[in-house]
Amino acid sequence: MVQTQDKQVWEAVLGSLQLEVTRPSYETWLKDTVGVGYRDGAFVVGVPNGFVAEMLEKRMYSLISQAVERVTNEQVDLRFQVIPTSGGANRHGGGLIRHENGGAEPPLESRAPDSPPSPAFGYRSSYLNPRYTFDTFIVGKSNELAHAAAKAVADRPSEVYNPLVMYSDAGLGKTHLLHAIGSQVQALGLSLIYTTTEEFTNDYVKAIRDGENEAFRNRYRGIDMLLLDDVQFLIGKEQTQEGFFHSFNALHMNNRQIVITSDRPVTALTVLEERVRSRLAGGLVVDIQPPDMETRLAILRFKAELTGHDVPPDALQFLAERVYRNIRELEGTLNRIVAHSQLTQSSITLEMVKRTADQVSPAGTSPKVSDQLILDTVANYYGMSVDEIKGRKRDRKTAQARQVCMYLLRQMADLRPTTIGRILGGKDHSTVVYGYERVATRLDTDSELRRAIIDIRHELVRP
Repeated sequence: MVQTQDKQVWEAVLGSLQLEVTRPSYETWLKDTVGVGYRDGAFVVGVPNGFVAEMLEKRMYSLISQAVERVTNEQVDLRFQVIPTSGGANRHGGGLIRHENGGAEPPLESRAPDSPPSPAFGYRSSYLNPRYTFDTFIVGKSNELAHAAAKAVADRPSEVYNPLVMYSDAGLGKTHLLHAIGSQVQALGLSLIYTTTEEFTNDYVKAIRDGENEAFRNRYRGIDMLLLDDVQFLIGKEQTQEGFFHSFNALHMNNRQIVITSDRPVTALTVLEERVRSRLAGGLVVDIQPPDMETRLAILRFKAELTGHDVPPDALQFLAERVYRNIRELEGTLNRIVAHSQLTQSSITLEMVKRTADQVSPAGTSPKVSDQLILDTVANYYGMSVDEIKGRKRDRKTAQARQVCMYLLRQMADLRPTTIGRILGGKDHSTVVYGYERVATRLDTDSELRRAIIDIRHELVRP
């Protein structure tokens, strides 16, 4: 029996890990784990099968042990133990992975706990997540076009927007929409493959190595829909691009639907072969922007309801204002707060949320950076000199760059308005306050400004 305290410790650990790993990695390897407790000097983590245990032991042990140490304030050894599940729904999702023979690989939980993976092209982790549906996708100004396009493709596969390419920074919902399309199309009885580019590459390399080229072609070209996540990872893999190009052509010529995600626009995938880029650009390309304040608050309210915990409106408002870069950080921070509440058996209050959020550096406070670095980075972003920013020019571009400096010098260098004014060439205290507040207010409605702030922040904290 899993003890309540041990379960809560592990939930706090998962809340921390959710901020450190990609969503696909979290959903595949960590989401279905449970904290069993201390056994023979080690903290035991329950996993659904032997393959997950092996993966966590070999590739994520250090990351997990550090997260446990942060939560428990003590160094512990970890042990991963297979805990059979008692039937029920597939926790990895309802998706079935089609094979070249037209069959389907059963969900993990329908196998014996330690049974080996299906031999056809090795183990595949690309299960559709039942939580990622159109009903659970919060639509706002930042993502409404991508949502509408994804819904149209799911409603009328191969009839509109083929291919559909969705791009955004990490954690903004493109994988959610990819799973939502797959779930709806699968319910119609159509065959599909959802896969990451890494898995596609592994399949292709294995097919060449084992002389299974025909099986590979049958597998990827005999389906109704291909959902490919993170196409940017094709960069540098010339041989895999060849396989993708021919599979793409075969599907497209046979009027089969293709949906692809990327972390950048197709035009920015300059290292991809021109013929691959031209195929991607031949359909509809839509982007997802960081969520505005209203959307962030709606997401937090929805997620809080799912947890079954009472999170005060002022606490949700605080998180929505503080965590703005992506949805994954919103969810991870909320999960950490809920786990902390369970662990300490305390109610969730604004004060508790502030204390907990202060411990989450990626989602909350940024490391301090020098004023000169901020000035140089903003000037470079806007294509002007630092002297121009410090000067008295008042054209729109210069004024915006100057106000962005005011905002970032306050946020990331923690400087007082009078100090910021002096750094910017002797600007008045009230001018700095106005510039800061103008940027802070416009972040919720101006997607271009929000993108600029995020890009500059990324550049400032780059290792």
